Amino acid sequence: MSNYVFVIDQDKQPLNPVPPGLGRKMQTDQKAATFKKYPYTLILNHSVVAPRLKGLTLKLDPGSKFLGLSILDGNKVIWAAELEHRGWGIHEGLEKRSGYRRNRRSRKTGYRKNRGQFEFKPDGWLPPSLLHRVQTTMTWVNRLRKLAPIEFVKMELVKFDTQLMDNADIEGTQYQQGTLAGYTAREYLLEKWGRQCAYCSKSGVPLQVEHVHPKSKGGSNSIRNLCLACEKCNTRKGSKSVEEFLKNKPEALKRIQATLKPPLKDAAAVNATRWALYHALQDTGLPVSTATGARTKMNRAKQGLPKEHWIDAACVGDGGENLDIKTAQPLRIQAKGHGSRQMCKVYGTKKNGEPIRGLPYPTAPGMPKRRKDGTREAPKFRLHGSVESGDIIDVQIPNGKYKGIYKGVRVAVRGDGRIAIRPKGFSSKFDLTTASIYKVVQRKDGYAYSVQ
Repeated sequence: MSNYVFVIDQDKQPLNPVPPGLGRKMQTDQKAATFKKYPYTLILNHSVVAPRLKGLTLKLDPGSKFLGLSILDGNKVIWAAELEHRGWGIHEGLEKRSGYRRNRRSRKTGYRKNRGQFEFKPDGWLPPSLLHRVQTTMTWVNRLRKLAPIEFVKMELVKFDTQLMDNADIEGTQYQQGTLAGYTAREYLLEKWGRQCAYCSKSGVPLQVEHVHPKSKGGSNSIRNLCLACEKCNTRKGSKSVEEFLKNKPEALKRIQATLKPPLKDAAAVNATRWALYHALQDTGLPVSTATGARTKMNRAKQGLPKEHWIDAACVGDGGENLDIKTAQPLRIQAKGHGSRQMCKVYGTKKNGEPIRGLPYPTAPGMPKRRKDGTREAPKFRLHGSVESGDIIDVQIPNGKYKGIYKGVRVAVRGDGRIAIRPKGFSSKFDLTTASIYKVVQRKDGYAYSVQ
């Protein structure tokens, strides 16, 4: 069972979604044409005056890495999707940029001073990796409102208790004061790791505070990510992951992983963004209601449904206890972004620590070439007529090795103007011939799509 098909009239007024079979019949009878491929939308060839619209409900299950979306007509689940955020990718990109800037400051190249913690941040400020989750969610809420008559929004508003997640038996004064009450961080670590090196178990030597998961690879300064190591182990480990450093010592690795507790980054991300998302939904003017995670879990368990993000979204709040699921193929959406804004990329460092800028392969097709005087040519836009890299097209190749009709393929425009595609089932890209006929069915929008 596929998702229902969105329908809009000639004036782009959203109408009631229809089953896929009815949508195909409308196209066969030439009453409608494809308006958008993802999510699949039909546009009528006429206007509809005073349509009878159903009040649909949009339900959201916001998570740290994924967002579940479901549209319900009463208790019928007629459309569903799962959106994968790229928040951690944004975080890693910012960490890398911070490293480049720190390197420039250490080499005294006249780079601006680090604003750091003294930079003013307004009330309600969120870091870019978390703000992305809110903005991406609102992007899809607003998109769906333009395609379907949505009148209500329900979201799961959950707060994770990180104290109890860290220690299920904590209670009383210890719960109120926290784990480090009465300790300094170093005293706590000495007691936790038995006053010995976490890696070689050597005792009676000076111990240094060390990040188990390196900061350069996304590790935090949280006490749960710190351990004690002797100088020799700390130096040898460097920026290696603990799995890489102890690959020849499986027993030591197992002991450290048992002592460490799982990170609470995902729970912290949900806690930090839940109210920002709730207020953003209220700004749409639609009635917004919330429900707890326990209610969602109870509704799903009573019906014996599997654990899926879109199913959790459908089970949120009232009306989620008796679902009639009309779809089993949710749309998979992956946030990709629109590329990098760096005008000059960094590809490594020289022996003296100076970054290597420019191009890894100066003669690569479509890349700006280096002139003899050291300057570069203006970069070519990856654009060919009305087609841009990332667009989705239907194409017919009338002759040659790749003769055939390919639908819904993504375009890559090479620097010299050639158009390349890689249809499903092909291991590599190939160029279109000059006789190829193509039609753009959807412009690039920063997302990748697939159907389960």
